Amino acid sequence: MRHRIIVLGAGYAGASAAGYLARHLHPDDAEITVVNAEPDFVERMRLHQLAAGREQRRFGLAEMFAGTGIRLRVARVTAVDAERRTVTVADGEGSDRLGYDTLLYALGSASADHGVPGVDEHAFHIAARPSAQRLRERLDELGGNGRVVVVGGNLTAIEAATEIAEARPGLRVTLATSGELGGWLGPKARRHLLRSFDGFGITVHEHTTVERVEATGAVAADDTAFAADATVWAAGFAAHPIAAASGLAVEDDGRITVDRKMRSVSHPRVYAAGDSVHVIGDNGRPLPMSCASAGFTRMQATAAVVGDLTGRTVRESALGYLGNCISLGSKDAIFQRVDGEARSLSGALLGRPAARFKAFVLRGAAWNMGHPTYGLPTRRLRLSAAPVRRPEVAAE
Repeated sequence: MRHRIIVLGAGYAGASAAGYLARHLHPDDAEITVVNAEPDFVERMRLHQLAAGREQRRFGLAEMFAGTGIRLRVARVTAVDAERRTVTVADGEGSDRLGYDTLLYALGSASADHGVPGVDEHAFHIAARPSAQRLRERLDELGGNGRVVVVGGNLTAIEAATEIAEARPGLRVTLATSGELGGWLGPKARRHLLRSFDGFGITVHEHTTVERVEATGAVAADDTAFAADATVWAAGFAAHPIAAASGLAVEDDGRITVDRKMRSVSHPRVYAAGDSVHVIGDNGRPLPMSCASAGFTRMQATAAVVGDLTGRTVRESALGYLGNCISLGSKDAIFQRVDGEARSLSGALLGRPAARFKAFVLRGAAWNMGHPTYGLPTRRLRLSAAPVRRPEVAAE
């Protein structure tokens, strides 16, 4: 009987993880199933572009995995039972329970409302394609006039505000952030950021905490009202609550606690990658939720799965950053270099060169997702000893 590997999620971490496992493990020994709520891979780093009106190329997962031996299950994950090694999924035909021998958890993150009233009812977010599409439809309804408030000061908020302002110049765009806009950037990069916002006519309110969202806009803690025809909530991300309910050890923020090899500290046959992981980087700090972290943790998690199943030494992948790349519309960007402690350096790549670099990164990530196995090798590894397989669990 083949060793059952289930990969939960087919984002930047999950899709490439499945491809890596398929090209390194012998198909006679291992069966790989990917569970994802959508039939397509979603370029999350481009969702702000989709919301502003640009089209997105679609990557069908069935086509991506064709010929790899990977099984695709399009369904929502509703529960994980780490003790019984089962995953419960639901689709249009009902629910089902899948058994696994090895689990790679890569469900990612969702928009975090931080308990602010009105966010779910009245705000748009761009952490998922359906919500980004709804925002796009709302902006289409506004035509060339209207007011948009973006809440947040992180990379997602900056990219959303500038992309919307560029694509729809008739809209009046405001950004409200609880901190200092781009305060983590080096002086050169921050000056460029502020000039870009000025050029787009974006109004910025710093040190402003939004305490509720209403149908007509956002209201700050000091009762300042920001009237808006569309409120975009971009105030951070939160781990999917399934991990905390699964019996796995998690941190206070719900991310799975893992060792340096991305194994769950409580259930060693569970590995995690992407935004679902709490792991300490090479600088001694937890890795942030990001596409870069998805790449680092995916490489380490898949190396550990292959090593643990084949008896080979598991090498440690680097967990460090070179910098942050921030789009400022379609023709401008910032690449801020950082040191080993993730502190911004004085130097930065700015303007069109940075935009071309960001476009290169996005194309590379998309190509990687569209070619998950890069051509299967002629010789794949055999499992050293298949773990005992548990009895099949009946479908619900």
